[in-house]
Order: sequence, then C-alpha cells, then structure tokens
Amino acid sequence: MDLLKSILLSSILGGILLSLVLVFLEFTGPQAWILCWISGIIFLLVVQYIVPVLILPLFNTFSPLENGPLKEAITQYAHSIRFSISNIFVMDGSKRSNKSNAFFTGFGKNKRIVLFDTEELVAVLAHEMGHFKKRHLLKRMVLGILQMGLIFYLLSMAISHEGLFHAFFMEEPSVYAGLVFFGMLYAPVDLFLSMLLQISSRKDEYEADQFARETLKDGGPLISALKKLSVHNLSNLTPHPFYVFLNYSHPPLCERIKALKTL
Repeated sequence: MDLLKSILLSSILGGILLSLVLVFLEFTGPQAWILCWISGIIFLLVVQYIVPVLILPLFNTFSPLENGPLKEAITQYAHSIRFSISNIFVMDGSKRSNKSNAFFTGFGKNKRIVLFDTEELVAVLAHEMGHFKKRHLLKRMVLGILQMGLIFYLLSMAISHEGLFHAFFMEEPSVYAGLVFFGMLYAPVDLFLSMLLQISSRKDEYEADQFARETLKDGGPLISALKKLSVHNLSNLTPHPFYVFLNYSHPPLCERIKALKTL
C-alpha cells in the first residue's frame, strides 16, 4: 500500500511539475529555464508546507506525546533554547522500518518534531533542534534551490544545442529527447555537486552535535544515543574515508564521538 501511495503521489505531484516544465521548454523560448526555476521553487515551498499535515499521515500514524516526564523534559529543553513548539508527535515508524531516528520536518506553522522510538531522546532532539537553530535547514533549502536553477539553466542550453542531437543521430531537436540526453550528460556534474553538498552536510552534523553538547552541558547523552542508534541501525563503524567522501551525508560514528569528546 505504501508503494502504491508513493506511485500515486509521485504521479500527481511530479506530473504537475513535469507538465509545467515541458510547456515552458516547448513554448517560452530562451527564458524557459527561469520560468521552470520559479515553478520549481513554488512547488518546493508548497510541498514543504503540506508534507507534515497531508502527506506523512498517509503513511504513518502520528499520536501526540502523552503528558509525562519525557514530554516535560523535551518541553523544558525547548524553552531553554527558545525553540517554540506546540505539539510533539510519536510516529509508528517501527511498523515500516527497524531503523531508529528523530527528524524535524515542515515549514512555517506546520513544522513538526517527529520522534521514533529511541534512547536518549532529549539528546537526539537537541541535535535536531541544533539544525534548526543553526539555520542548516534554511541553508539546505537555499542550496537545493540554487542547484535546481543550475539544472534548468544547463538543461535549456542542452536542448537548444543542435550538436547534442546530431551526436545522437537525430535530425530534428526535441525537448523530450533532450531531457533524456541531458539526464545522461548531467550525471558527472551531479556526482561532483553531491560531493560538495555532502561535505556541507557533514559539517552541519558536527555543528548540530556541538549545539547539543553545549546546550545540554554534556556530550555524554548524545554519545550514548549515537552508539545505540548505530547498533540498532547496524552502521559501519569503520568506512573507508574515500567512500565517506563520496557517499556519506553524516560523519561516521567514531568521528562524531571523537569530535564530541574534544569540543
């Protein structure tokens, strides 16, 4: 059912955006990439706003965290760092995944803190709130928007370049064929950009760890939580540095613990 829902949502939302992109590329000339970019930005912001309240509940059940020591501890910590929260939800993530995590999602008034079943929840939440307080979420959104603009600009150049179609033995340019050819040619660029974005992401993770350590006055709870998450998620404790460079959005566990102990 999750797969069917995902396909349906992707078809509807992706179909709307793709239709707009194709119309702009087909009929609006050299400025098409700007119109595509603006449409993509609007689409991204709308999706960010509706995901927590309309899309996520289609896949998981969200229940308000009951009053008790845990909710009180989370609320007190949030107030101590001036982080405004109205609701804290528990998600039945264990029904679909045996991985543990906590994440922050949403936009504007619809932002939500979502907790999976994990140990040291306050420490993990301190890390997640650190991303928000350090403006990492905003930075990632801006970088994503800039990357989107670059993609549309390069795409507009590619589909208007007759040499590209001649290289694939096509006599007449076609927007649809151009999309396919561009997808193949863009792969090396995407690999390079993803490495840069992952370097930035790993830096953000260290900063969020430091924020949690400083605001909790102790790095021990987060270290303990990271160890338990790593065991539960069967993380590789000693990945090759080059593999980390190419693929990891988070630093390896041992590096994070080392940084927490030396901050």
